[in-house]
Amino acid sequence: MDVDSATGRPAVRRPVIAHRRRTALAAGALGLLLAVGGCGAADNASDSGARTADAEHAGPEGRADERAGTGPADADGAASSAEKRADGKPSGAKAPPKPGATASHVIRTAVLSVEVKSVPKAVAAARAAAEGAGGLVATENTERLDDTYETSHLVLRVPQDRFQEVLRALSGSGKLLSRTSDAKDVTDQVVDVDSRIATQRASVARVRQLMDKAERISDVVALEGELSSRQSDLESLLAQRASLKDRTSLATITLDLTPPDAPGDDGEEDTGFLDALGGGWDAFVTMLRWTAVAFGAAFPFLVTGALALLVRRALRRRTAARTRSGTAAPAVAEEQEGAPAPGGAPAP
Repeated sequence: MDVDSATGRPAVRRPVIAHRRRTALAAGALGLLLAVGGCGAADNASDSGARTADAEHAGPEGRADERAGTGPADADGAASSAEKRADGKPSGAKAPPKPGATASHVIRTAVLSVEVKSVPKAVAAARAAAEGAGGLVATENTERLDDTYETSHLVLRVPQDRFQEVLRALSGSGKLLSRTSDAKDVTDQVVDVDSRIATQRASVARVRQLMDKAERISDVVALEGELSSRQSDLESLLAQRASLKDRTSLATITLDLTPPDAPGDDGEEDTGFLDALGGGWDAFVTMLRWTAVAFGAAFPFLVTGALALLVRRALRRRTAARTRSGTAAPAVAEEQEGAPAPGGAPAP
């Protein structure tokens, strides 16, 4: 055994001391690792316990999310992935709406003026075209101008999908003089009316519930007045919706049928002597007719004036006769006084 000369203790070999130091360092590192692992396990356990408590507090929905593994981050990821289209481009721009997804409501009207050779035949053809398309004749007014010519005014209602077809058929029934077509989109108005109807119905239902719970007469009377007002508004909205439905389901075509002004006359012939003679004779007859009409209208006044004149003349003659008789009587009396009595003696 070797003895240390300084301390008097047995000398220890250096390799043994180095081995012991390495062992101590390894044991310390292992202890440190175990301590850090224990802290991490404790944190994980606490997080799991808190998550379980949150899931139990949230109810079945929270537990379902926990089982599915969809937290807020997962939901955000799903939403962001859903925003991407199949072609890899983000869906920031709205996709075009599918055909028929939103029903459009359009009011279509048209006004036609057609010159036809035979108005009755054209009226029958227009009626057949409207009824054949599933529509109807709403108004028909035929007016006879004279013994030969007549005009007709028709209002036709046809389905929207057959509107153009019927319009082409009516335009080709004769010589088209004028045509006007109009289309008005009332989709927003229809949606607004439907929304107001739903709101008004809910309001009426609430007032009825309050009436069922009311106990005082004054409350019942006030609620009845309010219910009557709201029902009136609801009926007005329903009538407006019915009108919109009728005008959007059936298009309106106004048709005016007129005959030619002068059939077979192209307007290029000159006026001859016979035409002038006929025109003069017509003017002469017209003058006589109007003279007779004027005389007939003035005849009562003429008769009344003549009778008044005859009465006036009769009165003047009677007055003149009285005046002459009044002036003649004094003259006769004077003559009788101044005449001599019989026998030559003057009258006393």
